[in-house]
Amino acid sequence: MVFFRFICTTNTLLNTLSHTRNKPFKSVIMCKELKTRVLRIPPHNSEDLTSQQRECVLEALRSTSAALRNGQVVALPTDTIYGLACVAQNSSAVRRVYDIKGRSGDKPLAICVGEIQDIYRFCNVSVQRDLLSDLLPGPVTLVLERSHTLNADLNPFTKLIGVRIPDHPFMRHLCQMCGEPLALTSANVSAHTSTVSASEFEDLWPSLAVVVDGGPIGDQNRLGSTVVDLSVCGRYRIIRPGCALSATVEVLEGKYGLVEDPGEPLKLT
Repeated sequence: MVFFRFICTTNTLLNTLSHTRNKPFKSVIMCKELKTRVLRIPPHNSEDLTSQQRECVLEALRSTSAALRNGQVVALPTDTIYGLACVAQNSSAVRRVYDIKGRSGDKPLAICVGEIQDIYRFCNVSVQRDLLSDLLPGPVTLVLERSHTLNADLNPFTKLIGVRIPDHPFMRHLCQMCGEPLALTSANVSAHTSTVSASEFEDLWPSLAVVVDGGPIGDQNRLGSTVVDLSVCGRYRIIRPGCALSATVEVLEGKYGLVEDPGEPLKLT
């Protein structure tokens, strides 16, 4: 299992109820009974961990997965932008994500899983497994037909679901520890700019159980993942160009011979 370095002490990681950002120490705002824990982690490509650092990472994963299993909402870095996440199978947690973002109820949430095989649990897949493996993990959201296993209260207005496997070890290990798909959306108020550092959505912190601060995301174009509909056999439709459009199209057309659907783009973002 690949882990990465925490730039913090164990006490800071496990007992943080406050934070500093080059300014005097201040308490994190409390939201009724909810206490926001800010857990700082380094860039996801960090290597050469000591045993103490590995234990620190494991403890952070345990803390975040516990919050998710308890029906709470967390913020965390992905390979593209920062996101808000909850357990997709928990209807009340899904509603809370919409409330926190001020998001319209007719706009869907994607799901995030840890491994390719997990996609088959929650989606009816009509493309080759090799195609999935060529695009994921990576900055791509694949829109597929949902299976009956997925929570019926999640995006009840569509038979489709967007699924991601971010190329980010913390996210993937977190999904594996939870054992359930995570509902995932950008960490910002609806219609506001996507965020590439935790400080940019600090106004949302009081509404969250955990904020995983992985520092600034390297590619700061704020475009988010490329969203592509693969629900029709032999065809694809770009829903959102995102940050990996050309590479995605090259795989779909050049390697697998899929044809772009000229129809009106679906409004799934």
